Amino acid sequence: MKFSYLGKHANVSDKLKEYAEKKVGKLEKFFKHESDAQITVAGEGNRQTVEITVSHDGMFFRAREMGDDRFAMIDKAVAAIERQIRKNKTRLEKSLHHGILRDANFTSSEVTEEKEFEIVRVKRFNFKPMTAEEAILQMNLLHHEFFVFRNVEGGAFSVVYKRSGGGYGMIEEG
Repeated sequence: MKFSYLGKHANVSDKLKEYAEKKVGKLEKFFKHESDAQITVAGEGNRQTVEITVSHDGMFFRAREMGDDRFAMIDKAVAAIERQIRKNKTRLEKSLHHGILRDANFTSSEVTEEKEFEIVRVKRFNFKPMTAEEAILQMNLLHHEFFVFRNVEGGAFSVVYKRSGGGYGMIEEG
């Protein structure tokens, strides 16, 4: 597993890196190929956050924990990612032809697979071309967390969204 670290207003010590690699590295048993792990440590005053993102063959598994003990937060985040993998194992295997997960011999007590995804509402829209600024304004007027629009610049579909750390982000098609 390849590791990368990011400290936002926080120092990522060698001891923490070593601990994270030991704990996050245990997730490697689930993957057929080498995967990447990004560990982000953020600290502002008394508030500490650890976020772990594991990417493997285009799939992302992410967990974020907040608290005052970074080592305990790493443990909780790794456990959360493992639960995500176990919970969605069959669905992940079906959606990817070559499969991304190793057969890790899950017992029936460990796997509580989520029921099929149920779509409870469908909305249809005519997408009016607009700028990213207009889309953000529209998103804020609707009190939504994201907004899909056809971008005036190039005509591609784009998504603007509110970032948890403040500000806005944009995802663009192709």
